[in-house]
Amino acid sequence: MKMRVSAVQYHLHTIASFDEFAAQVAHYVAMAEEYEAEFVLFPELFTTQLLSIGDGMGKALPITALPGFTEAYMNLFKGLAMNKGMHIIGGTHIIEEEGKLYNAAFLFYPDGRVAEQRKIHITPAEIKEWNMGAGNGLEVFETDKGRIAILTCYDMEFPEIVRMAKAKGADVIFCPSCTDDRHGFHRVRYCCHARTIENQVYVVVTGTIGALPTVDSMRGNFGQAAVLTPNDVPFPPRGVLTEGEINSDMIITADLDLALLEEVRLRGTVTTWRDRRTDLYIDWK
Repeated sequence: MKMRVSAVQYHLHTIASFDEFAAQVAHYVAMAEEYEAEFVLFPELFTTQLLSIGDGMGKALPITALPGFTEAYMNLFKGLAMNKGMHIIGGTHIIEEEGKLYNAAFLFYPDGRVAEQRKIHITPAEIKEWNMGAGNGLEVFETDKGRIAILTCYDMEFPEIVRMAKAKGADVIFCPSCTDDRHGFHRVRYCCHARTIENQVYVVVTGTIGALPTVDSMRGNFGQAAVLTPNDVPFPPRGVLTEGEINSDMIITADLDLALLEEVRLRGTVTTWRDRRTDLYIDWK
């Protein structure tokens, strides 16, 4: 089984309307369609671009205004996924439930279904600046190309949650991310590489680029998309199937061969998934 994936290095800039946002999203999806992508990944927090629309008096909207765009966001991505016949991971969007904000990723299926995975691990900045709530469950999603999971940015810095996703059958981890400097970017990137080795899975990661000068906590972005593999003979030596140009407005596309994962799990130079010492530590099944 093969899966063609695209990842968007989404360029954040000030806009004046939701229609501008929708046009930019549709542009990236059309690019992915030209490459016949079956899955398209957008970054974490890219819908904060909507806050730059402002209040009509020159001030950006507050983070608490973002849930007000949820219906329009859902309709946009649901329509694109159905129209293009592809799976779209719509980055993450801020939603509200019982007065609490959550950073939620959504999977839009070609048949109109929508699935949700809330960010499980919340950074200190997200708590301090936005009072963000944490998701309390891990989902693994069935698709016609295999099982996938969606773990957002900071989630990838916790090995246990990715072990759980692999134990539930995920072969591909999609990681929408948003980092504002080199330190944050490399933390996430190095951890994504580690998770591919530990679990013998693919990781597709991307981040925001550009700047929102009027939006608090989104004034700087440092991002790059990459498709990462285990470090073993059937794969590239660096474990990088493809990657974008850092901080460039672009998409990347690659084919994931899921059969190669089974091959390295059975006969790889190392067999990290099979060789877990579950007599010494927890088996996350």
